Amino acid sequence: MRQTGTKKPIFYNISHGVHFANAYFNGEIQGGTFQWYPTGLGYQKEIPVNVLPNVDKYNIPFDSVIRERKGAKLVYEFDAADVGGSYVYPAMARSFREAGIQIATHFAYDPTFLAPFNTEYNTHYMNLAYTPKKALALKICSEIFHEIPMYTDFGKYPNNKNFSNFLVDNERNLAVYNTEEKFIHTNSTTIDPINELNLKHISGYKSSPLVKYDGRGAYFLDKIEKGLWRLELMPDALPIADPFGKNSVGRKVSSIKWNKHKMKVSLKELGKKFNIQAINKGNEFNSVVARDGEFEILPGTYIFNNLENKTKWSAEDNFEGYELGHYYAPKQNVDGLTLNHEPIDEISVEHSLKIDARIASQGNLKEVNVLFYENGAAKTIKMQSIDKFHYTVAIASEKIEVGNFEYFIVVTFDNGDSYTFPENRKGQPGDWDFDNEKTYSTRVVPTDFPIHLFDADEDSRFLVSPWSKSSFKLLPIEKKDQSIYEVNIDELFVLDSENLNAKPIFDFSFKHFIQDKIKGRKGGLSKKEELVINGRSLNGKNCKVQVALVMENGSSFGTIIELTPEAMDHRVKLEDFKLVKTVLLPRPYPSFLPYYFDHNNESKFEVEKVEAVQFSVGPDMSKSELKESHGVGIISLRME
Repeated sequence: MRQTGTKKPIFYNISHGVHFANAYFNGEIQGGTFQWYPTGLGYQKEIPVNVLPNVDKYNIPFDSVIRERKGAKLVYEFDAADVGGSYVYPAMARSFREAGIQIATHFAYDPTFLAPFNTEYNTHYMNLAYTPKKALALKICSEIFHEIPMYTDFGKYPNNKNFSNFLVDNERNLAVYNTEEKFIHTNSTTIDPINELNLKHISGYKSSPLVKYDGRGAYFLDKIEKGLWRLELMPDALPIADPFGKNSVGRKVSSIKWNKHKMKVSLKELGKKFNIQAINKGNEFNSVVARDGEFEILPGTYIFNNLENKTKWSAEDNFEGYELGHYYAPKQNVDGLTLNHEPIDEISVEHSLKIDARIASQGNLKEVNVLFYENGAAKTIKMQSIDKFHYTVAIASEKIEVGNFEYFIVVTFDNGDSYTFPENRKGQPGDWDFDNEKTYSTRVVPTDFPIHLFDADEDSRFLVSPWSKSSFKLLPIEKKDQSIYEVNIDELFVLDSENLNAKPIFDFSFKHFIQDKIKGRKGGLSKKEELVINGRSLNGKNCKVQVALVMENGSSFGTIIELTPEAMDHRVKLEDFKLVKTVLLPRPYPSFLPYYFDHNNESKFEVEKVEAVQFSVGPDMSKSELKESHGVGIISLRME
């Protein structure tokens, strides 16, 4: 390459053969390139848990070689695949800077014309118009790279959720950047800006102490001069399906709608009354004066100026390389009526039933109701609108009996037309010619019933396991409508061809996310005393398995059971669970990244905060056992 005459720095991808690190630099490279997929790839739906443990550290075990050779480090692709949360990217950027990374580029930005379908890469999803919260998170990442010095160490999780001028909060799906001049937030927040009077830029989604907004698009406020601000407001992004499934251009996952929304801007230098003027081409918004900082507004570009500011400006003036009035957003593309609702599988009889629905429509909705039958009589309960898209209601426990609670969701438009879901059938169940009997259904059980966490037939498809040549099979068993998920493991440690110097770890672990199983039974978790595993060992010999419950904060508590070749229930007392190692699953890439989660969590087992179940083959085995093949079959898992 040098013989061509180039004098530019040469970077080589050293993460695919890290045991050759010295050889790469002997070849006179100036730096190494890396990548990071901390949540694996291709889970086939959104990962539902806190993934901050997965992005806590970007540990490069051969970093001493790079630093000794004064090599630079560049990440050419990264993404938290199958994650919709906006809190993740800034945590990744923090870990990159701690590792001495100078440049990091996000992997895949969806072209806007394909973004409604996310067909570019199903496991990734990024577009300002369609994923505004994630886009704002990437904007914060840029600030991290410009502000945080390389090799700055902010400690271990959870002590590093606040760092410098940044915050990441998985519980609120929130990231914040807060300085004298900039305030950026990816979701609603109550955090006050450090110094409002010095602010020059505000980016946000939903509301903060500075801006109250009930729309679903990103907005950007920039100070032109004192008393004169520019607003750029994106239209509503309406997610109508899980974007990480099997996608096609025949299946929309998100739509755009140009709704009018209320906004309140609370900036002292603008005052409570200020002029609002549309400046982008084609925007027919009439100029208004805000009253107490409040007004209604459509997507577009605007100038805000207080009543004292007399500055002359033009929509053609330069603004950050564009014209002041520049604006682009996708056209409205809502198709008909779409309702996205997943009924809760099971609830305890003494608990209310929360019902959420996301509804996208071309027309204006008058009301949305849940309809069910009580003693043969139809009952309706009105759902409350949160932001013209998200509707919610709680059915009181007094209206719910043990059995199957079956219900419809009825959407009514301003013109009187009604449509009933789940079939999207015109009309209502009480109409004489309504012939659809399909309903949503939630199983209602007594509190003392077991809480079922895993069923091989239903749940094995979404088990999280490492990339492996091991054999995985779902097979029928003698009991009708039951199956066993068999895992045959040839070797607990397999040499990593990309990292031959790695310390051997004799472990094979797989994980099951259980939020959907327990969200209607959480109130009863603390009353359960035992974990019951129905399964068996394979290949005619016993097999030790560590079964652990993984908490929201990434800590795991578990115990060892010994499966026998005969399928049976194995019972373990929850009070006997001890702190065990958490395996980072899905496994990150590159493969040199840590296998276990190293944290500073308090060692306290709170079963109400469980997120997943972790099965591990390897713990508590002798040296000779670790080098043998092993096999386990899991039929079901429940708490009693």
